[in-house]
Amino acid sequence: MNILKNYHTPIILIAVVIALISNFGSLIAIIEPLTFTKIIISNQGYISIADLNQTYLEDNQWWRTITPIFIHFSFAHLAFNCLWIYILGEKIENIDGSYTFIVLVIFSAVLSNLLQYIFTDSSLFGGLSGVIYGLIGFCMILEFESKYGRYDLPPAIYLFMIVWLLLGFIGILDLFGFGSVANYAHLGGLMSGILFAMIYKNFLKRI
Repeated sequence: MNILKNYHTPIILIAVVIALISNFGSLIAIIEPLTFTKIIISNQGYISIADLNQTYLEDNQWWRTITPIFIHFSFAHLAFNCLWIYILGEKIENIDGSYTFIVLVIFSAVLSNLLQYIFTDSSLFGGLSGVIYGLIGFCMILEFESKYGRYDLPPAIYLFMIVWLLLGFIGILDLFGFGSVANYAHLGGLMSGILFAMIYKNFLKRI
């Protein structure tokens, strides 16, 4: 199978490589080109965070709307996300095509990253989980239409992911030691996946 037509595979590989060379996000100089806004490190070691205007309008670093998805802060974070990208990505690419998959990834990455930044005002976030929620939202809408015969995913998967999202917002995940969770990225991803599914089934699927 041609790797160029299986975009979920290079996405996983890029995330793994960046996690390893950045020591799971602990080396700021490595992950800085990938953060949502610029992180300026002076010669004396002082760190300052650029705003949206400086990052995008002045320096035109628009790739940063997407690249935080490749930053992971622990092995569990990386493994969980890569597993879901593999499962959902393969299903979507096989059924809807690689083009649909990669456009969905970009769409959900931009919206989930933007929502996370707007509500937290922090650039130090990352992970593929916003995209995963985008894939979940996309599959959920199309599965409902096909009465769960399209991707062969059990309804419990969608329920679990939504409950996980809610647990993150009410702080239960923090209590159980899951660390800082990008809740708004999850929400933005789910919303973007649902929106993309509506556009896809009503317009793009007919082209």
